[in-house]
Amino acid sequence: MAIVPLTGSLRERSGKGPARQARRAGRIPAILYGHGHAALSVAVETRDFINAVRQMEGGNMIVSLKLDGGERTALVRGVQRDPLTHEILHLDFQEVSLTEKVRVEVNVHLVGTPIGVKDAGGILETIIRAVEVECLATTIPGSIDVDVSQLGIGDSVHVRDLQPEGVVILTDPDQTVATVVPPTVYEAPVAEVAAVPSAEEPEVIGKGKEEGEEKAEEEAK
Repeated sequence: MAIVPLTGSLRERSGKGPARQARRAGRIPAILYGHGHAALSVAVETRDFINAVRQMEGGNMIVSLKLDGGERTALVRGVQRDPLTHEILHLDFQEVSLTEKVRVEVNVHLVGTPIGVKDAGGILETIIRAVEVECLATTIPGSIDVDVSQLGIGDSVHVRDLQPEGVVILTDPDQTVATVVPPTVYEAPVAEVAAVPSAEEPEVIGKGKEEGEEKAEEEAK
């Protein structure tokens, strides 16, 4: 994984007020922590960070942060955004060593169209989209590819089937990554039809008339 250069500056004050001031000045407030050092309040230029994001490989990003006359290698651990405008509000940097292993989540990329989908109309369901791995910061893969083209109806891919190079997968090996399920069959509800009296059954009506006629005859007597 490439290390992206980024320039930062120390912030003298922390809190919501100074953070808003930094954003108004076109900078993103951030915190740098880890590797045995006290946490530092820093800021990076918004434009520079957005340009750096465009160089990201997968969901992880390593930066060489120029700060206070020195450089710190850091992993971007958190990006807080405004839920409405998607503006970046805050960043979390974790300082790392290039010779020590880190734990990160890596996206799983499904490759191919399963035969169960193509030939039998099945549906490919993704159960998990990322796995936790341990590796050197410089060997974090952009994603982990897995071929699903040979999956038939009822077949699945599990974490144990993933074979990335240079990393150790920490997620449960029995965890299902994706599976092909049978097509959904829609059955239209059967409408209930009210029973219609047969034309051969007028007895009830006729019988009523006969009883009425008998009663009239009795009263006339």
